[in-house]
Amino acid sequence: MNHSAEHLTPHGRHLLNRRGFLNGTATALGSIALTNLLGGDGLLAAPGSLIDPARPYAPRPPHFRAQAKNVIVIFCAGAVSQLETWDYKPELIKWDNQPLPGGPSVTFQGPAGNLARPQYAFRPRGQTGKMVSDLIPHLAELTDDLAFIHSLTSKSNTHGPAENFLSTGFVLDGFPSLGSWISYALGSESQDLPAFVSILDPRGVPQNGSNNWGPGFLPAAFQGTTFSAKDPVRHLAAPGVSAEADRAARSLLQRMNSRHLEQNPSDSKLAARIASYELAARMQLSVPAISDLSTEPAHILKSYGADDTSNPIKAGFAKNCILARRLVERGVRFVQLFNGAYASGGELNWDGHSKLKEQYDKHAAILDQPAAALIRDLRQRGLLEETLVVWCTEFGRMPFFQKGAQGRDHNPDGFTCWLTGAGVKRGVSHGLTDELGQKAIHDLHPLYDLNATILHLLGLDHERLTFEHNGVQRRLTNVEGELIRQILA
Repeated sequence: MNHSAEHLTPHGRHLLNRRGFLNGTATALGSIALTNLLGGDGLLAAPGSLIDPARPYAPRPPHFRAQAKNVIVIFCAGAVSQLETWDYKPELIKWDNQPLPGGPSVTFQGPAGNLARPQYAFRPRGQTGKMVSDLIPHLAELTDDLAFIHSLTSKSNTHGPAENFLSTGFVLDGFPSLGSWISYALGSESQDLPAFVSILDPRGVPQNGSNNWGPGFLPAAFQGTTFSAKDPVRHLAAPGVSAEADRAARSLLQRMNSRHLEQNPSDSKLAARIASYELAARMQLSVPAISDLSTEPAHILKSYGADDTSNPIKAGFAKNCILARRLVERGVRFVQLFNGAYASGGELNWDGHSKLKEQYDKHAAILDQPAAALIRDLRQRGLLEETLVVWCTEFGRMPFFQKGAQGRDHNPDGFTCWLTGAGVKRGVSHGLTDELGQKAIHDLHPLYDLNATILHLLGLDHERLTFEHNGVQRRLTNVEGELIRQILA
């Protein structure tokens, strides 16, 4: 069949030309190669969204309308016992000091002892009448504002891998943290501060350290920045260099970088490096200002317990809570606020194996007032309407004491976390553990579901938020995850 070219468009006739066809093919192949390179550099975020390497923290639209703009995660390291805090089990009182029929003879750290009643009294709270422990009286007063999930499960009963699973969705090292996924997807409302900040406890770093805020295989720009009220960001200012000389040097460096970038416009890694240096320069002014709590009124310091001279660790954690509020006020997208440090026989975190009550008395005094004041302060300032607050721990505790000890062993089969703030129902309890609090038996939720729900409240579909790594489309929730709709407003 003879086809005439006279009815073709000019572009169509151009393609019939051999040179035009080859030129067009080369351009198309180049576009495919460019897309592949951008993807390899992590500069393709959500489908159809391109990250400018010169502005990696610029705000980006979510998949759908978000109910929360910012997140604060209060991460209690060491595995808080649900049986001493949020999950009331009167049967434990009835069966106190009795062996558990058919129970395990050996658990994670050795032989199991007898069942042990909660070490603190529980009483009804607020309008809901929910039973909450006297261990945490300040947080207990907020019960009507919280959405409890009592049926969470973990994939590990070891602190390090369990922290990984909570923070990254995988028990192995090398995967991006929740905060990195969120800052990668959404950028930040603040261009003077990092998109993702991890505030370390005054007692030290958590068990698995930087895995909790690491970017994994995402671009390094999306790693969390660690500092606290006690330890500000290091190396922001060069020793022995005046502010005027520093500004002049930065101005010269900016001109040189801009000129070099103009000569190499396709070098995305260069643009990303320049962006990180420019953020560091802006942080020289913004971080000291935001870390200076001397501008806080005395009544605010008192409400958090930041002026408690009798308990310097509590005062330090309280200042960290104020810092967390100041960060979200300035548009920081994700704040990870640690309470508790590394494994230490329960002395520096919530890992209560041997003398649980003695240690929990100390840890609760550090956590309770500051964390409750943070939520009240956010609400009073109108920030809780756009900020999601999550309280979490890596797993729970067994209903029996360890043999010869006064503490509980690790329990990944049923434990509690809660959420409050933007997009969350108030005063609800979801999920159920058995009558002794050992295993989740109704509405079971692996931690994948918690992370999927956090992403959802930020307007992100956990199944669509992916990144290709080694030929696999990876995501925070692996190939699992269901929304916990029962706690969504």
